Amino acid sequence: MKLKGTGMLAVWCDVPSTLEEEFNKWYNEEHIFERLSVPGVLSAARYESVVSGPKHLAVYELESIDVLQSPEYLELKANPSEWSRKMSPDVIATRYIRNVYDQIFPKNVDDATSTSSLAPALQVGRMGIPTELESEWNEWYNTIYVPNYETVPGVIRGRRYKTVEGSPAYMTFYEMESVGTSQTDEWFKQQTAHPSNASMRDAMQHEADSPGIWQKTFDPS
Repeated sequence: MKLKGTGMLAVWCDVPSTLEEEFNKWYNEEHIFERLSVPGVLSAARYESVVSGPKHLAVYELESIDVLQSPEYLELKANPSEWSRKMSPDVIATRYIRNVYDQIFPKNVDDATSTSSLAPALQVGRMGIPTELESEWNEWYNTIYVPNYETVPGVIRGRRYKTVEGSPAYMTFYEMESVGTSQTDEWFKQQTAHPSNASMRDAMQHEADSPGIWQKTFDPS
């Protein structure tokens, strides 16, 4: 069964502690299954922050970004349930980020990726880059930086995305076996493993809370 495509919807939020129990119940019992009922929403999982934030992250793997313009998805958005009108993060969250992404690296989704579940842990970076460096930076990221990190024990894969809705312009999405994978000596060695790394890393304009690390808390599969 296909579980990953070229699109992704990622939703980060913080919610008041007094509402968190019901928020999690709503998300796990109703909301995530509603979204998975839409054709082209291939899989989903929820995560909580271990390093940086926001605390809650929901990831939806999409056949393509066009799924979010489908009649089925738009119908759900236009007609939320009573519980959704009460608990949706755009209603109760103290911080709310909803971004839509189109995969730019790898260019194609191979069979191993397309049939794999979302990983137990993620490291996600959200960043921009000055326009004059964008082409060089993307080439470096795709041919040097991500492939080198994929050699680190515990790294399942790295994917890169261009932001279609939201900001900043780019996201890097590492799937990992554990939240400790990106805290090892082997991981940190990759930061200086290539002569281009220093200048390209310095040029990146990371969000204040980026990168962050998240642990999977709910997988409806």
